[in-house]
Amino acid sequence: MDSKVEDIRQHIHGSGSAVSFYGNSVHKKEKAIISMAKDQNQRFLLIMSPERGGVISKFSGELVGDVGMFAKKCPLNEHNAQMLKELFPWTAPISLRNRKTTIGCGDRLGLATPGHVAAVKEFEVSPVLAQQSMRELKLTGRTYGDVVSDTVYMVYQSGYKDGYGADGDHLKTIADINVALAAGMPMITLDLSEEMNADAGNWSDSEINSAYLGIKEDIRKRLEKSYFDKSFQADGISISLDSATVKRCAVMYNRALDFAAKVHEHLASNRGKEFDLEISIDETTSPTLPEHHLYIALELEYRNVEFTSLAPRFIGEFQKAIDYIGDLREFDKQFAVHAAIAKGFGNYKVSVHSGSDKFAVYPSVGRMTNMRLHVKTAGTSWLEAVRAIAVQEPALYRKMHQCSLEHLEEAKKLYHITADISKIPALNSLDDSQVPDLMNMDEARQLLHITYGSILTDSSIRPFFFEALHKHEVYYHELIKKHFEKHLSLLGVPLKKKD
Repeated sequence: MDSKVEDIRQHIHGSGSAVSFYGNSVHKKEKAIISMAKDQNQRFLLIMSPERGGVISKFSGELVGDVGMFAKKCPLNEHNAQMLKELFPWTAPISLRNRKTTIGCGDRLGLATPGHVAAVKEFEVSPVLAQQSMRELKLTGRTYGDVVSDTVYMVYQSGYKDGYGADGDHLKTIADINVALAAGMPMITLDLSEEMNADAGNWSDSEINSAYLGIKEDIRKRLEKSYFDKSFQADGISISLDSATVKRCAVMYNRALDFAAKVHEHLASNRGKEFDLEISIDETTSPTLPEHHLYIALELEYRNVEFTSLAPRFIGEFQKAIDYIGDLREFDKQFAVHAAIAKGFGNYKVSVHSGSDKFAVYPSVGRMTNMRLHVKTAGTSWLEAVRAIAVQEPALYRKMHQCSLEHLEEAKKLYHITADISKIPALNSLDDSQVPDLMNMDEARQLLHITYGSILTDSSIRPFFFEALHKHEVYYHELIKKHFEKHLSLLGVPLKKKD
């Protein structure tokens, strides 16, 4: 049999192409052995079986072999990912609503999961390994089907069986939510920015009073009876709602909360209890006041909305790719109230968006939530890929950097950064050994972060970029592992107890 396997290996890949298997991916199902493998050009699924029918026939691909041993080289497409999910249910994303600590591991490349898994398996945390927004899909040319399928293969490759989530991130319409649901994503991050009346936060009291009178009388009476000039206790902290605050909150949020209830009903009708709904109110220009957070939590409860997590807009700046900008004492003061509200009025997770690399606030975030939290990351995994290129292929990095400079202004229309790009040294002033240091510089990190779409759609860069990451995948995954271990350690996530 060993000789037949070697014959098949040579037939599929040619005598000049080295083939290797991912050891954690070798599993048997009925008579078939299914594993992830790679040659110098690509990864693929390889199935070997003594029979032509059965498991091997379920997958699409090139069948070779003869009586006694058949093999099929299977492309990493959506159909074959679906077959893996059916045969090995642990490769499919699940709801994490009962998991205390979760981390979003947004992967814009579909390549980072082994590094994420290597980090999280050491900690008491559950990963959301498939997480992308519509904006990211547009900029990278992917679909939610691609995102989930890529993760399925990487989970299988890693042999990770502890369960993971998949998040349709910052979705604003039921139509977009349906696309994520169809791809098998159990988590929906509902972005309420287009349903909220955020401008009303700056209206005068007279403008608020006028708008408030436009709300149906029975609703106004309920709000006045329930909240006017009342105090609420949240984990030992007293929060008061006066009439002016309640009126302003009603004008700002009621329509959005009604929409959240509609979305919740839609999710429940599609997935029963097997979903995670995150409420996002962070896409605003001003911080979420604790009193507003309380109002939102109380009104979601009134509408019977089951949500797993809520993302306020915190004081200070959570810009992409860099550490927290702001007064840490004031952040701690306000975050403590947000954490208390989450614990006292639903025991849901506080969600921290643009959460990667915010090392200065991590200890407080972990401590004040008692680790009942969700931290959402994405760009940091992309930047570790950029770092890998800078170290291993500096000439390619130089092309990527130049592309970023050329497309910076259009990228700034989508992402807010305050980096002074003029501080970045000219590339021709750096030798190759100095190039990787740019990934430790805030300005360069932000430049490369927000221009990922332009880089990944540049035909003179894209094929060489993915070829390089394929060649240096072990190094890339080590970078990811180390970087996420730093995130989880500073958050205070406990290490898993050894058996």
